[in-house]
Amino acid sequence: MSEDVGEAAATAPSTPDPSAPTEPETKPETKPEAEAAHDTVEAAVRAQLAKALGGVRGMVEAAVPTIAFTGTYVGTDEIKTAVAAGVGAAVVLLLVRIAQRSNPQFVLNSLVGIGIAAFFALRSGKAEDAFLPGILLNAGYAVAMIFSIVVRWPVVGFIIGSVTGDPTAWRSDPGILKLCMRLTWLLVLPCAVRVAVQYPIYLADGDQSGLLGAAKIVMGWPLQVAALAAMLWLLARGRTPIERDEDPALNPRNP
Repeated sequence: MSEDVGEAAATAPSTPDPSAPTEPETKPETKPEAEAAHDTVEAAVRAQLAKALGGVRGMVEAAVPTIAFTGTYVGTDEIKTAVAAGVGAAVVLLLVRIAQRSNPQFVLNSLVGIGIAAFFALRSGKAEDAFLPGILLNAGYAVAMIFSIVVRWPVVGFIIGSVTGDPTAWRSDPGILKLCMRLTWLLVLPCAVRVAVQYPIYLADGDQSGLLGAAKIVMGWPLQVAALAAMLWLLARGRTPIERDEDPALNPRNP
């Protein structure tokens, strides 16, 4: 009997003494998600560019309304029917996104774009005018990005700033600044090529809507993918470490 009692006492869980001081519970330190995922400038830019384009699905969603508009107009020669087809395609894609409870950002962008194009086409009665907003938008993007390069504030730099927590610190590193300028030029090229090809077609005599639609589709996501591939190739060549600002209160090494 005494042996059983002794064994039970040895194996029973001990109860804490209420009067004994308790040590605060410590949690293992974890890196912030952004820091753990992106340790280099190149990795951060790759991730942000992929996010901005919405992946393959986002690029397809951007092209479908244009395909619906152009194909319907070529087949029916009716602007209102073509507009309805383009807007309807965007709405269907939006409903699919809502049903799947996924991010509808890229479909909404597409819906706004086809809505503006429809306004231009219906106002003038010319199907080719549906492509004018896209031409003007690409021209605006190209001018804005070239200006950012000229003044040495390339737009890609702000992608890095969004990861590091300091929107302007990247400019103090000549290597990162040079990389951002090169990447921004690669973003300029698709916009400039679209304007250089599509605007002369728009100015040509006769109904050029079919040719404009084909040019917009071919020079849409395929051209963007080509530019992205060039950017990824450039980024794959380097491993520039990201320097993040630390809170002085959390870093005893900082005064």
